[in-house]
Amino acid sequence: MEEQSKRKPYLRKPKWLYTTIEGGEKYGFVEKTLEENGLHTICSSGKCPNKGHCWKSGTATFMILGDRCTRACRFCATQTGHPLPPDPHEPLKIARSVKAMELRHCVITSVDRDDLADKGSAHWAETIRRIREYCPEIIIEVLIPDYRGQELQTVLDAAPDIVGHNLETVERLTPGVRHRATYRNSMGTLREIAERGFIAKTGIMVGLGETQEEVKALLQEAYDVGCRMITIGQYLQPSENQLDVVEYVHPDTFLDYKRTAVRMGYDNAESSPLVRSSYMAEQSFISMLVRKKKLEGKNKGEKVKE
Repeated sequence: MEEQSKRKPYLRKPKWLYTTIEGGEKYGFVEKTLEENGLHTICSSGKCPNKGHCWKSGTATFMILGDRCTRACRFCATQTGHPLPPDPHEPLKIARSVKAMELRHCVITSVDRDDLADKGSAHWAETIRRIREYCPEIIIEVLIPDYRGQELQTVLDAAPDIVGHNLETVERLTPGVRHRATYRNSMGTLREIAERGFIAKTGIMVGLGETQEEVKALLQEAYDVGCRMITIGQYLQPSENQLDVVEYVHPDTFLDYKRTAVRMGYDNAESSPLVRSSYMAEQSFISMLVRKKKLEGKNKGEKVKE
């Protein structure tokens, strides 16, 4: 009886979080391409609820530098432990897979590799260069660890188009949610990305116990350091080993966050329960370009077609 009383009350998942199981020819092609090249994705590693939709559409978010992370963030389902040495052939495998999948916009992320002297930044740069070599016209979006200084510069020198780094949660909750990473260091990463002329993007989860005021304060601070793209999604507990969900945030609140971000001046804000950092990344980038074109047209007094 005492053990039962200690259990937290069951938080029922609301209807807006249920997704359908998807498959099809493109799903099978993505799965086969990844398997044949021995590649990892955050779609599988992170137990993303949008995996079926994305793979059915013929796209996936590649995860480089192995499938084992040197950190143990309490929200993440990726394996933690001592990783294997980086695969020197991985950049070429990624590039060939991106070409085979005929992607126009690819998203690359990675595990943290604090065991490496450069934290894996050179491997990152080689991956970007290889993709550009095979697909010169592609938009390359990267979601990097909390690189600063030379590590960050190594990645930026390879010239990705969009550089993302996730804050994950509000400042007050960061120590209990992330491992080693700090809110201040992550804000510094975003500032450095923006100051060096790159499109800076970040993402956060809600439902971990934050307040709406804290989320809006984060939005403002991220904007002030130069971030112009943001994603906001519902935290979903990947397994019983990760943090419990404190709240399932209503879609109306997500809409309010989106409107707040747009009013602040963000070029693109994706905010809804199933949004993830790389979900619909190509469409988000296109929407950002359209919005900027409209704003430029208005500033010049031109009529811009819808």
